[in-house]
Amino acid sequence: MDITVAGAPVSFGVFELTPEGAATVSADEMVDVLVDADYAGVDLGPIGFLGEEEQVRRRLDRAGLHLAGGWVQLPLSDDEAFAAAVPGLRRALRTFSAAAETGPARLPLPTLADDGSARRRSAPGRGAEVDPLPDAAWDRLIANTERAAAIVREAGLEPTFHHHAGTFVESPEEIDRFLSLVDVDLTLDTGHLFIAGGDPLDAVTRWGDRINHLHLKDVDLAVLRRVLAAGGGMREVWSSECFVAFGRGDVDLAGVMTAMAERDFGGWVVVEQDVLNRPDISIDDFRVARAHDQRINREALRPWA
Repeated sequence: MDITVAGAPVSFGVFELTPEGAATVSADEMVDVLVDADYAGVDLGPIGFLGEEEQVRRRLDRAGLHLAGGWVQLPLSDDEAFAAAVPGLRRALRTFSAAAETGPARLPLPTLADDGSARRRSAPGRGAEVDPLPDAAWDRLIANTERAAAIVREAGLEPTFHHHAGTFVESPEEIDRFLSLVDVDLTLDTGHLFIAGGDPLDAVTRWGDRINHLHLKDVDLAVLRRVLAAGGGMREVWSSECFVAFGRGDVDLAGVMTAMAERDFGGWVVVEQDVLNRPDISIDDFRVARAHDQRINREALRPWA
């Protein structure tokens, strides 16, 4: 199995829901941790965190890292909103293209995702119940995914699509429907699949030939179930610390990796331990905890890379 392991800003509390003005680990601090722990790459995170275009390339060159991919959230079921979001997609692709010039490592995969709805984000795992997507909106979602994929391919890159809790492509049934209608392969996210009621090992059997990107998370299911049972939304999930260091949760990550190896998967494996820094923890303590967990996560993948 020819895989390359990357870290991600979300494992350091840096992503789209990071509160404005919150104390965070800096880009260079994150990069230093990943290099010390023997990661080969990094996910982009929010546009601008690692810099843009040539800034990203220079930062990664200095560290000897490559860009694995990056989240590009799009309002796929709304034609007008999608058209307004296309310039942001092109902006992200300029950074991907610049970073792809760093050397012979595998190319980054722009990671397309739907942005769902407020109702779905407030009820992760129950989206089809609280906010079902009508057939006409599904048609728009599929057509706009194909448009976004064409823009990515025009830039010389291959897209991947991230199923995600709180979006309109969340449950295993929605993923089935999506994959049957588009020419875009799948980012399998082990944590988000659990939130939506799926099982990662079943996912490898079900969609293995369409998986071109892996986002690996371990999940403390007892914590996750308490949050969801209490009516928590995605912010509460991310704040709950239900995403834990590899081996401390309930996801059979070794089983997933072994099953992917049996399919000769070759690609990026992005380690994600989504977390938001709690206000009662100092940034110094948070930084130390993040570095500690990312070393554990990297070592857990040694049998495969």
